[in-house]
Amino acid sequence: MKVTKKKRRTKNINLNIMVVLSVILVLLVSANYYSRTQSNDLSAGSIRFDVGDPKPGDEAPDFTLQSVRSNMVTLSDYVGEYVLLYFQEGIMCQACWVQLQHIEDEFTQFEGIGIDRIITITTDPIIPLAQKIDIEGIQTDVLSDPDVSISTIYTTNLYGMMGTNYNGHTFILISPDGDIVFRADYGGAPEYTMYVPIPVLLGDIEANRID
Repeated sequence: MKVTKKKRRTKNINLNIMVVLSVILVLLVSANYYSRTQSNDLSAGSIRFDVGDPKPGDEAPDFTLQSVRSNMVTLSDYVGEYVLLYFQEGIMCQACWVQLQHIEDEFTQFEGIGIDRIITITTDPIIPLAQKIDIEGIQTDVLSDPDVSISTIYTTNLYGMMGTNYNGHTFILISPDGDIVFRADYGGAPEYTMYVPIPVLLGDIEANRID
């Protein structure tokens, strides 16, 4: 089929619009991240968050997902531990990876409030995700949910700026009995927060956990 010049121009215009929108989104996330890191208010509750479903008090849906380290990770394998699930936007969100790096750097503080491990989940395919964590030097278990099935069950894909094929910025704490005892969906409108300073995150968990 012959493509007319008019169709080519329309296609190029649409592509340019997508590029501009992507740049705007990156700038918004960057500005938000910078403002969060520079904030003088690092107290619990200083950053707004939603609480989606399943919520604290509900049983955490079990799942099995592939880790970038090629093993399959099942949530119920960690019965007896406090597990912090971190659902995040993924490869395109640099602030999300900075968040994970800072959590790793300060993990003794998370252990200090009884958290045994953290697992992060994105909807990126496994191969580019593995390349990303190699570049960033991430040690945490990073799981791939490419069909968005687990993110949909946990409704974490309703709290981001990139549509329902991506997560926002959600933390869910699972008790040793497999129940949700804390949830914070920071990534929702209107702020679309993609970075939470560690003192704020720790404070929010301590102030709002129900166990």
